[in-house]
Amino acid sequence: MTGWDELASTALVGTDRRPYGGDLLEAAAVEVARRRAGGRVNEPGGVEPAPGEEREAVGRRAAERLGRLLGGEHERLIPEWLAAAAATGRRVPAYVLPELLERGRRDRSIRVHLGVLAGQRGRWLAGQNPAWAYLLEEPTGETWELGGAADRRAHLSALRAADPGQARRLLESTWERETPDDRAGFVEVLADGLSMADEPFLEQALDDRRREVRQAAANLLTRLPGSRLSQRMAGRVRARVTISGDTITVEAPEACDRDMERDGVRPKPPRGIGERAWWLQQIVSRAPLLWGSPNVLLGMKIPDWDAEVKAAWVRAAVLQRDPEWARAMFGWDPIADLLECLPPEEQQELAARFVRGHDLDSQLIMVLGGVSSHWREGLATAVLSKIVKVNTTQPWNLGELVKLAGEHIDPALFELAEDYSPAEPVQKVAALLRFRADMYKELSR
Repeated sequence: MTGWDELASTALVGTDRRPYGGDLLEAAAVEVARRRAGGRVNEPGGVEPAPGEEREAVGRRAAERLGRLLGGEHERLIPEWLAAAAATGRRVPAYVLPELLERGRRDRSIRVHLGVLAGQRGRWLAGQNPAWAYLLEEPTGETWELGGAADRRAHLSALRAADPGQARRLLESTWERETPDDRAGFVEVLADGLSMADEPFLEQALDDRRREVRQAAANLLTRLPGSRLSQRMAGRVRARVTISGDTITVEAPEACDRDMERDGVRPKPPRGIGERAWWLQQIVSRAPLLWGSPNVLLGMKIPDWDAEVKAAWVRAAVLQRDPEWARAMFGWDPIADLLECLPPEEQQELAARFVRGHDLDSQLIMVLGGVSSHWREGLATAVLSKIVKVNTTQPWNLGELVKLAGEHIDPALFELAEDYSPAEPVQKVAALLRFRADMYKELSR
């Protein structure tokens, strides 16, 4: 550590015992911020004192473990530690703030809980260093009227969970005054508790000037089979797809007109996909999944556009959160997005079956990466068994699987892992599970 870093740490430790930061804290924080931001900070003489804290800090042992994580020990667990700490309603001690805020500057994935965990002094520090100013956009618990964009989205989410209709009416009342970026984020909040009562508002949002708003609205309307958008898409599919006997005849669109664009069809395809194939996939994926049994349909012949139609069914299952279609399409294309359409227990059952019947490769890793934590005993034992098996033939290939197992298996199962096999990779999993179990225990104190 440099002399100034030591000074900052000493001063910030002191803020946990003082009602507000004194001159030492201010000077140290500004100097650290100046050095880390290339000198683009306020002058020390113009800095207001750091405010007092309203929340209690996590305990000493929990804070020490966070320091170890930030120092590189199992650093992939940092998001889990932050989420667990935020759930306790407490904050991090002030002395870890510079390092934590610097980490958040580089890693956006950990920012979601920092607005609360950093406390008043974290926001004060963020005001001194432009590189940490992202924190000022994260939720802090403020209300709809007083908060920033993230606070208002969090408030709308909480209201939506409690009273979907009231949340939508609140959003409608301020819609015209919201920024385009905020409108796109607010529309996504309506996914929770979505119903046909939201349809008129979302249909209107299809005319928004911002493409992200139109796309978000179209995605939600796709989940409502009775919506006008879904019915328009169904009409387009009926004009292009015919089912006769065991054959599905398909004719892809020749053009993408303005009405299709309004309904969320994007005219320009990604590289490697033809225009007609791209338009076909989009209209099929946004049409209601009322074709019949997916298992029966998957057995039919599709002479033309077979891969495109089936890829569209995968996308439709994901967009529409349809469990029956997700199960069927996972058998055709086992991707993590399909598992997210299923309850956690069923996710784990499907994933365990996949692990038992599939070799260790990048696809298996991606599937497991999409399964909700914490993995229970069925999936845990399937993965441990795979580790033992691969360890006898390809031990050099186990690195990512061992990490995933240690990070996602329920930490309460550390004894199961310890007793499962003496093989070194399994014992690494067990050690990481025990590390996480201790982590949760410390945060509960």
